[in-house]
Amino acid sequence: MSPRVLFEKQLSQLHTDVEEMGLTVEKTYDDLFDALWNKDEDTVVAVLKNDRIINDMQRGIEASCLSLITKQQPVAKDLRLVTASLKVVTDIERIGDHCSDIAELLLRMKLKDISAYSDHIKTMIEETKKLEHAAVDAFVNRDSEAAKKVIAGDDVIDDLFNKVVQDLTNDLREGTMNADECIDVLMIAKYLEKIGDHAVNIGEWEIFQETGTIADVRLL
Repeated sequence: MSPRVLFEKQLSQLHTDVEEMGLTVEKTYDDLFDALWNKDEDTVVAVLKNDRIINDMQRGIEASCLSLITKQQPVAKDLRLVTASLKVVTDIERIGDHCSDIAELLLRMKLKDISAYSDHIKTMIEETKKLEHAAVDAFVNRDSEAAKKVIAGDDVIDDLFNKVVQDLTNDLREGTMNADECIDVLMIAKYLEKIGDHAVNIGEWEIFQETGTIADVRLL
């Protein structure tokens, strides 16, 4: 096998590994909120345990990227692909971390229906799911136009977060809900907002791997 053929095979495997990690985190997110609505505590606990699996996937991909850079010395488009993959797995891993953070809060609340605290939290969960999926899909499919839509879509998540905050503020002012639980729901909303931010980062790294530019700054 020629060095170039071997290199292309390694790049293909890297692409597959990033896709697998992205799909794993998407499933973690879906399982978490399906478990909430179904009052499935065992699945929420499983989300906490899955965090180690996601971390292991990140380390494996990072090792592959560093090996490709040091041994194959890629240039131009190949280097952008490897560099973007090295960076994007950090954002994917952070989404997994935030899913674990939310799982802990849901367990502390004994899987209470958090939509009772805000009329907008369920919509925020769904919109964040869409943005996360679109970001991973754009990166895997190398679709920079879809990535631009992901970046623009973060405004929706931010607006929903502000509405959730307002709902919770009203709950606290009126004394209709438990204060500690309101704070937990606020934290859940904040983690969702952060997941949206990481989705934006993934979209930006997709644009980088196509153009060498991130946030309108030419890097490579």
